[in-house]
Formats: sequence, C-alpha cells, structure tokens
Amino acid sequence: MGDAKVEILTPRDVPLGGPRAMTVRRTLPQRSRTLIGAWCFADHYGPDPVAETGGMDVAPHPHIGLQTVSWLFSGEIEHRDSLGSHAAVRPGEINLMTGGHGIAHSEVSTPGTTVLHGVQLWVALPDAHRDTPRAFAHHAPRPVRVDGAELRVFLGTLADDTSPVPTFTPLLGAEVLLDPGATVTLAVDPEFEHGLLVDEGDVTLEGAALRPADLGYTAPGRATLTLVNTSAGRARTVLLGGPPFGEEIVMWWNFIGRSHEDIVEAREEWEKASDRFGEVAGYPGDRLPAPALPNARIAPRKNPARR
Repeated sequence: MGDAKVEILTPRDVPLGGPRAMTVRRTLPQRSRTLIGAWCFADHYGPDPVAETGGMDVAPHPHIGLQTVSWLFSGEIEHRDSLGSHAAVRPGEINLMTGGHGIAHSEVSTPGTTVLHGVQLWVALPDAHRDTPRAFAHHAPRPVRVDGAELRVFLGTLADDTSPVPTFTPLLGAEVLLDPGATVTLAVDPEFEHGLLVDEGDVTLEGAALRPADLGYTAPGRATLTLVNTSAGRARTVLLGGPPFGEEIVMWWNFIGRSHEDIVEAREEWEKASDRFGEVAGYPGDRLPAPALPNARIAPRKNPARR
C-alpha cells in the first residue's frame, strides 16, 4: 500500500485512563512495528470537544524503563508527578518525563480547555539507562521556517535547529506545518529510520499518500525526506526518528522491561505502593490500580527483520 519505500501504519482506537476514559488513536506499537528508533508508543487524540467528552483525566499511574513526551496542538493539560513536578502542558511546548527505575504521574485537562488535541509519545530507554533516576524537562522550541514549512524541533536536530532536551539515544521529534500545496525536502540523518504522523491535511511522504492519523515509516538509508501537502489548506504532521533500537523490549501496561519478571516485579511494587514509584501530590482522587497479568509469559517485542 502506497509507495513501496514507505510502510503505512494505521491506528486503532483505544480508551485511555480508566473509567473516565477518552478515546485515542494508537499507532505504535502494533504487530507489524514496535519501534521507530527508540520511539515505542504513539497516541494521537482530538480535536476533542471537552464540554461533550469530559476531556482527559488520567489518575496517578506508574512507569518504568521509558520517557514520556507530551506535545499539544490545542488545549492545556495539568501534569503532576512523584518527582514533585507540577507543570502545564501547552501547545508548542514539550514536557519530557523520565520514568527510569520508577515514577508516577497524573494528567488532567484544565478547566479552561475547550478543545484538546495532541500526541502522547513514549521513548524506550536503552538497557544501560533503563534504571536511571526519575527526571522532568520542559522546552518551548522556536518556530523555524524552511521553504513551504514551519518546524518546531522538540527533540534532536532538524533544519539546523537543535533541541536542548537530553535523551539517552539519538532521537528526532518535530512538528512540521506544511503550507497549502507545499513541497518540502528535509535533510535527515541517513542512520535514522523515520515515521511521519499526519494530524491534519493530506500529505505524501516520498510519493506515498498519507491521510490524517496515518503514520508513514521509512527505513534508514535516506539523506532526505520529501513531503508534499496535496490539500488546499495547511497540513500538520509530526516527524519522529532515530537509529534502529536494536534491543528487544517487553511492554505491558505502562511498563517497559526486558523480561516477564521485570514486569511482574514492577506491578507488585505498584500494587503495594512501594517507594519505587513515589506519590503524586494534589490529584483529587485515587490512583489507577494495575490490571491483572495475562495467563502466559509476556513475550518480548521486536521489529521485523529489515528486507
């Protein structure tokens, strides 16, 4: 489907965050692809009319072995975590939380939010750093104009603009706004694989047609990527990239480990409220309980072999 050089991933609808769940479109992980670089999770949501849907209300929940990346197009989310961070997630500003050995956080859309719209992304930590201490970072990247597009680089480097936010593997994360009818060729790292998530508009990536909510994947080996906005209005996309991760990971609920036993241990520690995850102060409600484990060992995930 599409150009043979581009794999097109389509999302599935998933409820997010317990009994007051909003619906998100999940593109990663899926059976055909677990990771793009170290990017291992991509939820895309909205535009969500909060007055009708209730917005986002995700009670305190745990993470291990990953970093969360919050990026909004509209609305505002209140973030609280067990590091003591109390921050607003706003459009055009990255909030990056490092889960490492263990962290807990909550996410709630603010009372002033009328339309909630954005992406929630996860980055798998490499084995050497997956027990790193919890941390939190914030950055508001400046807009950068290239021919026919405006970029905001929230991680890594693109169009000679570099984010100061630290990561544990080389990564690229950028919002790319395409002018109506624009053709834009971006210089990229040929060691990276890339994924282009389309938020609005119809876009081609290296000749492959992508519609809103599609994610187009390209393998390493390209020094440029050509994007074309085939719609009459502006198109908005998110470009992700990184070198192939090269490690098998075990993903379950909000945890990333290397074995079934890693997951079992983390779940047990969350359920007994151990110090590993800490406490989230200020959330007006109970934390999320862990779901029951499956009746079989949780198998590692890896990408298909490169052809």
